[in-house]
Amino acid sequence: MSNYLYGIDFGTTNSALAIYDEEARAISHTLIIPSLIYFYADRNAGYVVGEEAITAYLADGMKGRFIKSVKQILSKSSFTETRIQGKRYNASDLVAIILKELKQKADELIQQDCQKAVIGRPVFFDDDDTQKDTLAQNRLQRAVELAGFTNVRYQFEPIGAAFAYERTLTQRENVLVADLGGGTTDFTYLILDPAMAGRKDRKKDMIATGGVYVGGDSLDAAFMWEKGTPYFGKHTQYQAAPGKYLTVPKALFANICSWEQMNFFNSLRIQKDIENYYHYSGKDQKFKNLITLLENNLGYSVFRAIERTKITLSGTVSAPFSYHQMGIDMEEVVTLTEYEQVIAKEVDRIITALEAFMTQHNIAAGDVQTLFLTGGTSQVGSIQKLFRERLPHVELRSGDNFQSVAKGLAYSGYLFE
Repeated sequence: MSNYLYGIDFGTTNSALAIYDEEARAISHTLIIPSLIYFYADRNAGYVVGEEAITAYLADGMKGRFIKSVKQILSKSSFTETRIQGKRYNASDLVAIILKELKQKADELIQQDCQKAVIGRPVFFDDDDTQKDTLAQNRLQRAVELAGFTNVRYQFEPIGAAFAYERTLTQRENVLVADLGGGTTDFTYLILDPAMAGRKDRKKDMIATGGVYVGGDSLDAAFMWEKGTPYFGKHTQYQAAPGKYLTVPKALFANICSWEQMNFFNSLRIQKDIENYYHYSGKDQKFKNLITLLENNLGYSVFRAIERTKITLSGTVSAPFSYHQMGIDMEEVVTLTEYEQVIAKEVDRIITALEAFMTQHNIAAGDVQTLFLTGGTSQVGSIQKLFRERLPHVELRSGDNFQSVAKGLAYSGYLFE
């Protein structure tokens, strides 16, 4: 019977697991599931994970609780728990649901209960904040335990991606790895050498790590703020007193621009405020869209429309932003120039973080021989453009944007020595 090790990349958007056969010294399978959970409206029906969550969400009339981007709440001290189907779920509980799903699918393939894993984690869960990072790591560790893993090591996700890339090399390279995921952008500068692949001690090859709390969700949030929220009443006027009209507080709409907030945007106080604003706005139709969005749990479908626009703009100069459901009608053409303006602040944060990373670790542009991009957000044209402009002389490489990290983690068995 073979011994196995799992490399697990728990991601904001997708999660992947690579099964490493320690005797054959090879990866036998790789699994990928969306990091999604759907709790049925019927509290006795339980929940489903991954692609099934999307199907169930739509089939259930979008009446239950749809959870996306749960990785984002790991570092949020303001989030303690949420009630779903009459039960309490904390951050670790929600993450464990996804990890259990991955483990169960992998265990079925190898017909064993594998409890050994290398788990990926971002360089920074929430920028350079030690307290938040510690909180997130502790919550992740608890989720890993709840999922049934007893023998675990942790590895930075971009290092995992680098080790996967190293297996394709024929000579030594100084590589800058940028792992652009849904929640974070992580950098690693390291020496990769195919002759060193599989060696137990690689510490001296890891020259520098860094990162910033910006990812694909940040780009989508910026788009939602600029292009989406006007359809939900961001500019709505309400009568605060006889003859006195004010604009509905902008803070209300910030809550529908990020998934970790929208998932739990359901307090009675907020619902009451929304009803009052709607009443005193003279029942403004666009503000009614906000009520429809929240009452019918339509957030995921709206963000899918945003995602479609983003993906299309990676290859064309314009794309439709189109959404029509339950009386909510959004239809406009977005040009690439407009989109780049919308996400400019987030892209600037990545540029600033990259420059600070290179300065802090005394990495000259000329030192970098290869730039390796991975993660779903690395496919965005504006992101690739910024790296090409910053390192114009360097060859840009990329691997499998959804599997490379998990595979590299599975190649990190030396951490158990």
